[in-house]
Amino acid sequence: MSTTPVVIERSNDSDRPAVRAPGLFGPLNPRLVSWRGRRVWLVGASSGIGAATAHALHASGAQVLVSARGREALQAFVDAHPGAQAWPMDVSDAEAVALTARQILAQGPVDVMLYCAGHYREMRADAFDLDELKKHLRINYLGALHVLHALLPAMRARGQGHLSLMSSVAGFRGLPKSLAYGPTKAALTHLAETLYLDLAPLGIGVSVVHPGFVQTPLTAQNAFDMPALISPEQAAESLLTGWAHGEFDIHFPKRFTRWMKLLRLLPYRLSFAAVRRATGL
Repeated sequence: MSTTPVVIERSNDSDRPAVRAPGLFGPLNPRLVSWRGRRVWLVGASSGIGAATAHALHASGAQVLVSARGREALQAFVDAHPGAQAWPMDVSDAEAVALTARQILAQGPVDVMLYCAGHYREMRADAFDLDELKKHLRINYLGALHVLHALLPAMRARGQGHLSLMSSVAGFRGLPKSLAYGPTKAALTHLAETLYLDLAPLGIGVSVVHPGFVQTPLTAQNAFDMPALISPEQAAESLLTGWAHGEFDIHFPKRFTRWMKLLRLLPYRLSFAAVRRATGL
């Protein structure tokens, strides 16, 4: 496996070498190139990007562990991918997540964890639904915290591993109909940025994934034409490419996401006007 060059220096209070974070040039994370024998835990892998990424990783030689609430979908994946393991769980149940993590770690270390569990329903302010807002929060954000709480101590003790959080371009700026979904994705992006600052010096990789429109069960409910729509398989290919390049911010398809990044840089007066003009809302 090819890795990012790091600087090794002697720690003042330990015989263990300390790992200094990458500098201004080169990849921000260790490159994830060779997957053979690596244990990858995908949380939210029953469909969409998660399932497609699990398939791609299995084909690349990784030992794939898939989690989601849908037992039947997980079992179907395991049946079609020899050596894969199904670990059904509800990410909103902290105790269930902790138990699953303990059982997985008892078998061996987790080299990479991808959190891609997600929930999405359109919402605007004239249909403010507190229960639905809380459901988005439990699945999209609190679930990620539950997994990190259960897994991070083992990665820190080992001084190795990679954590990847599935955010969205919907978290870049406020968008119509994204009152429930967008804020949770913005929170994941902020979480990944802060985790990177804390964990990169320890040798642990962190990445955040910002997909545009991907053809999944979540986006199937959209009643508008989705620009630059791609398949889950294309998304999985872009994700593995981003990991191989050591990227922190993995975004795709770039013909769409670059425009969304530009929107994030505009002053609010201009960005609000641009969004209204583009959406008609």
